[in-house]
Amino acid sequence: MALRTLKAHRQQTARPENSTANPETSNRQTLKLLSFNIQVGIKTQAYHHYLTRSWQHLLPHQQRGETLEHIGKLMREYDLVALQECDGGSMRSGYINQVEYLADVGQFPFWYQQLNRNLGKLAQHSNGVLSRIQPERVQDHSLPGLIPGRGAIVVQLGEGEHSLLIVVLHLSLSARAQDRQLRYVRNLVEHHPYVVLMGDMNNPLEHLLAKPAMQGLDLVYAEEILHTYPSWKPRRALDHILITPGLELRKVEVLDWTISDHRPIAMEIGLPPALHHL
Repeated sequence: MALRTLKAHRQQTARPENSTANPETSNRQTLKLLSFNIQVGIKTQAYHHYLTRSWQHLLPHQQRGETLEHIGKLMREYDLVALQECDGGSMRSGYINQVEYLADVGQFPFWYQQLNRNLGKLAQHSNGVLSRIQPERVQDHSLPGLIPGRGAIVVQLGEGEHSLLIVVLHLSLSARAQDRQLRYVRNLVEHHPYVVLMGDMNNPLEHLLAKPAMQGLDLVYAEEILHTYPSWKPRRALDHILITPGLELRKVEVLDWTISDHRPIAMEIGLPPALHHL
């Protein structure tokens, strides 16, 4: 499955015709990544907003469009963006696919929406990926859990062993479900040399790395604790970007954006010569 392009999606095809690699990216040495839980475009800036703005999870609101416009413009400097808590086009979003909308505003040629909970006209709970690089393939995985609705998107950039796997996650809240979900993800990636795990993992890094499924992967991550939640006064590190040792961590930061209840986390990675063709 390939990421859709905006133009091709509207024509109901999977990929653009006569697609070729962009000469400007044929010697790519770095990749700028961003992971962001956008909370379906609800601007939450205090705990009491969870109550006073809870209706926005069900009904449309004019400010949501303004928030998404702002988010899309801020994303323009990144090569690949992982999105959590998007709406795929229901009443609350004004029947707008938020992943497609952000791809359009952010000027990303490739995007993919993963529908995890389909509540019909009420809500289309989704994750998403925006990319400036055309992927070789995209795999959509439902993660195990007592309550269904958590997913992982595996984006493959390049072919075979000279490819980069990027896994977009939104893990469950319970420790037992997380254990099962991380074991599932490990089976997908453990034999691949170049992997990025990114998303809202609902767990501080030290707890995440202590889980048996994460042992032996030797993942590289920021040395300092990067708090992402709540956005207005971050105290918990719930959102992470982790990479395998074959990739170089050049820069990582939490952005000072109070647009959602999470702050986005960004990382610039250096690519080995085997991936410069991306």
